[in-house]
Amino acid sequence: MAILMDFTMYLIKEVNQVLRSDKEMFDLIIGVAEKDERIRAVYMNGSRTNPNVPKDIFQDYDIVYVVNETGSFLKDMNWIHVFGDLLIIQEPDKNNKLLGKEMDFDRSYTYLMLFTDGNRIDLHIETIEAMLEGYGSDKLTIPLLDKDNILPRIGAPTDIDYHVKKPTEAEFIICCNEFWWCLQNVAKGIWRDELPYAKLMFEYTSKAMLDCVVSWWIGMKHDFRVSPGKLGKYFKKFLPEHYWEMYKKTYSDSHYDNMWASIFVACDLFRKLAKEIAENLSFTYPIADDTNMMKYLKRVRELPADAEGIF
Repeated sequence: MAILMDFTMYLIKEVNQVLRSDKEMFDLIIGVAEKDERIRAVYMNGSRTNPNVPKDIFQDYDIVYVVNETGSFLKDMNWIHVFGDLLIIQEPDKNNKLLGKEMDFDRSYTYLMLFTDGNRIDLHIETIEAMLEGYGSDKLTIPLLDKDNILPRIGAPTDIDYHVKKPTEAEFIICCNEFWWCLQNVAKGIWRDELPYAKLMFEYTSKAMLDCVVSWWIGMKHDFRVSPGKLGKYFKKFLPEHYWEMYKKTYSDSHYDNMWASIFVACDLFRKLAKEIAENLSFTYPIADDTNMMKYLKRVRELPADAEGIF
């Protein structure tokens, strides 16, 4: 009974944790660095430095501590608990080493930390030498603390490196070819009743090319001065409602009839956007691939399970 009560009190404590404010977090992050002589500078990158990213409660604190050496930090891992009660942690450098990859912990190390109040800090420690080699390469960088004036001067943060890049005609042609070509693999996966293959083939090939075209279309409409976000997370923001409704329908469940419906919606949306891009950038849209593959897809969809031929 006592064990049950202790566990209940633990759950109540965890649920009632209050999310620490931005000020509290920055005071903590900078305060730890100010008190620790091993830490000589602090800077931040990521979404919190990007004025074009909407602020919300799930934004990480992407922090870099510039240190004299990394060894003492790694020797006593308990030092990270100063940032709060950990819910879960990931150490990608340690994981990579476990996989046999060559890692230089004497140069840098990363802790990805999610705390019980919901805050997350992605903390990277790196030596001064490592900092000097890479500082400012990410244009979304803001200095927070510099005890010795070692941080090079950089411009104001900008997300220009994340803007959609205008495609070359070769990139456009390859994208279109990949989209239409890989759909035959999706179709045969459905006919064979190979659900994992069919779903993943669609998502990783043709759907990936659709996302590429969506990004180019968004970029084209904004003079290639915007970012659609990682994995297209801002597609809804940039696409007109009718295109967004079509895009949503490219997701389906495990029923093959619904999968076929999502495939044909994807084809329709791809065609519309790619044709607009081709017209705007003076490219040639591969209409023959489109026409031939649509005929093929419709035929495979109608094939009985015991078919001995396709056409």
